[in-house]
Amino acid sequence: MSKPHANVREGRSSRLIGVEALAILLALLFLSPFYFVLVNSVKSLGEILVDAASLPQKYLFENYSKVWDIIRFPRALWHSFEITAISVAGIVLVSSMAAYRIVRRPTRFNKALFFCFIASMTIPFQSVMLQLVRVTSLLELRGNLLGIVVCYLGFGLALSVVLFHGFIKGVPMEIEEAAVVDGCSPYGVFWRIVFPLLRPITVTVIILNTLWIWNDYLLPVLIIGSNKALTTIPLAVTRFFGQYTKQWDLALAGLAMSVTPIIVLFLLLQKHIVEGITSGSIKG
Repeated sequence: MSKPHANVREGRSSRLIGVEALAILLALLFLSPFYFVLVNSVKSLGEILVDAASLPQKYLFENYSKVWDIIRFPRALWHSFEITAISVAGIVLVSSMAAYRIVRRPTRFNKALFFCFIASMTIPFQSVMLQLVRVTSLLELRGNLLGIVVCYLGFGLALSVVLFHGFIKGVPMEIEEAAVVDGCSPYGVFWRIVFPLLRPITVTVIILNTLWIWNDYLLPVLIIGSNKALTTIPLAVTRFFGQYTKQWDLALAGLAMSVTPIIVLFLLLQKHIVEGITSGSIKG
């Protein structure tokens, strides 16, 4: 009688080993770009062109110091942080309040507004680039901080509203009704009761928009342009790519420096991401 059970256990363990092996292979596949960036960031340009996959014969850590000076990395880092922080904060505040209003007041206008948010996500950015440049020029929003923040706010609201909308629908109305009975104002209900409960989805919205805004190149080059007072890291790194020469050694060193803050942010928020996934599974 024990043989069938032993065979079942052996079958399950073999399947588990196969799944783990597949997961390891996928992890290595997704981590391979980091390997190429880190390894080639300490090589000479000649070594990169000869064999980009091999380990460096001589580690050239001065590539990082050259990038630091050439692109004025602290200034570019501050500009990227300033634009990202203000834009993400605005997206979180506006989208959470808009989604709460749409869920709790399902009028025809709010339903139509939510449909517009969903429909806007299907429009390719490339189809509105020319109109965006014309409108921002007419409103004198090009080349300044307000213009780039307004653009990120407009393009980032749709997905964030949809994410908050789905999460707020799972928040019990009884909690809000109890707060109203205790004399809490409508704004107090949202900021003191509802918004703290949105922490898991808020972290998700922050991470998604931070990754997008921090690494974005197309929108800054359209809105910021040649304004060196607001040059972000992606714009600064393009200095190493000319018409006839491409300094891959310095560009990869700059790329490695630029992704470090994002990795640190992800590690800091990893606990909240796991909590969000766990709470979502329990609610389901």
